[in-house]
Amino acid sequence: MEDSGTEPPHESIDIYQVIAMMVDQMAAIAWIKLGLQPDLVTGRIEKDLTQAKVAIDITTHLSSFVEPNLDDSDKQRIHSLIRDLRLNYVQKSQEEKS
Repeated sequence: MEDSGTEPPHESIDIYQVIAMMVDQMAAIAWIKLGLQPDLVTGRIEKDLTQAKVAIDITTHLSSFVEPNLDDSDKQRIHSLIRDLRLNYVQKSQEEKS
């Protein structure tokens, strides 16, 4: 195949797309640290509620930057995600105290 010497146009980085990816990554880490999903590196279930809380707090904070740019459906998805993370954090915290 012959190279025509022209590259496809590149789009500039959209900060809101990057933040949305970070929200998803932080939420995934929160689920792992809550002990509800296996660690991607070790494959083991390990709970660390201190780190889970940090991941949940960061997920919440980052979502505040992208929320104004989301449609209603995506806003609802983010709100549900954060609610579920928080509810699971409270539940896991109560289990540790028992």
